[in-house]
Amino acid sequence: MKLALKLAARGKGLASPNPMVGAVLVKNGRIIGRGYHRCCGENHAEVNAIQSATENAAGSTIYVTLEPCCHHGKTPPCTDLIIRHKIARAVIGATDSNPLVSCRGISCLQSAGIDVTTGVLEKESRDQNEVFFHFMETGLPFVTVKYAQTLDGRIATATGHSQWISSPASLKFAHQLRACHDAILVGIGTVRKDNPTLTVRMVRGRNPVRIILDSGLAMPRDANVMQNLSQTPTWIVTTKNSSDPRFQELKAAGAELITVDADEQNHADLKKLLPVLAARHISSILIEGGAQIITSALKGNLVNRLITVIAPKIIGKGIEAIGNLDIRSLNEAKILSMRKILKKGADVIIDSRLSPP
Repeated sequence: MKLALKLAARGKGLASPNPMVGAVLVKNGRIIGRGYHRCCGENHAEVNAIQSATENAAGSTIYVTLEPCCHHGKTPPCTDLIIRHKIARAVIGATDSNPLVSCRGISCLQSAGIDVTTGVLEKESRDQNEVFFHFMETGLPFVTVKYAQTLDGRIATATGHSQWISSPASLKFAHQLRACHDAILVGIGTVRKDNPTLTVRMVRGRNPVRIILDSGLAMPRDANVMQNLSQTPTWIVTTKNSSDPRFQELKAAGAELITVDADEQNHADLKKLLPVLAARHISSILIEGGAQIITSALKGNLVNRLITVIAPKIIGKGIEAIGNLDIRSLNEAKILSMRKILKKGADVIIDSRLSPP
């Protein structure tokens, strides 16, 4: 199962919105096949493992990190293939939260006389696919907030200068994060100030959908996020409707526009946006700023993962990453659990998860 988990990790950033899955075939104490889910829409891990088998799979044991599917989707049911090849035993890491599967795959295998063991390295299996499980169990995208700050907690100087606080190694890490999220989200303020491209360039990987919160439709036509829209889509989230001339102008330029209700500050309501994005099969979102968006997401308890890049620099007065959360007592503080502490170049990166409120 440990090998199956390593294989599954190869599909990171490519399998989404499907889960990462790895599978290993063992017969007479020897590994005879292995596979993983390489890309959404392609063969599942079980199929690749069976197809790679160096001998007849009959009587073998298949180790798979997630319960095999039993329904017709983009590919046929994996349970049918396992049964057809007369595999004797299935060892499963975690059951699938997808309502189309959810223990039905296990029941299907057992009904065919296959010995099934579940819960082997279950925590590791669920942790590896935390995005998938969150998406399936809540119906909402998994939200990651990432920002770089100085040691004294500033994301920019008092004049707004921020490029670059973090090291080149941390910037490469940021591009790795982009590559494994379905979408990247920033506010129009960040677009107008930094004119980012919001694509994956420093590593190999797919570009996320670019989502810009732009309540008043102030998007410049020549902004970098308005270029190459056929290869990398840009979705503009606004409180305006299609009768607004700017709405039609940006739509004609190739951007996709999404209208949501305004929040109390008259900005596009993030909480109402998330279900809309989930309906468009966005299972994970990386928020890269600015401070207003980060604060709003944290204040609304919408953040699942927080990644803070801390550079060994002090600038004194400047712009804070997180603004007023209306916290008056330490008992109301956001509670984090640190998963990893990394060092990239001169920077320290804290990768944490937020506890539910």
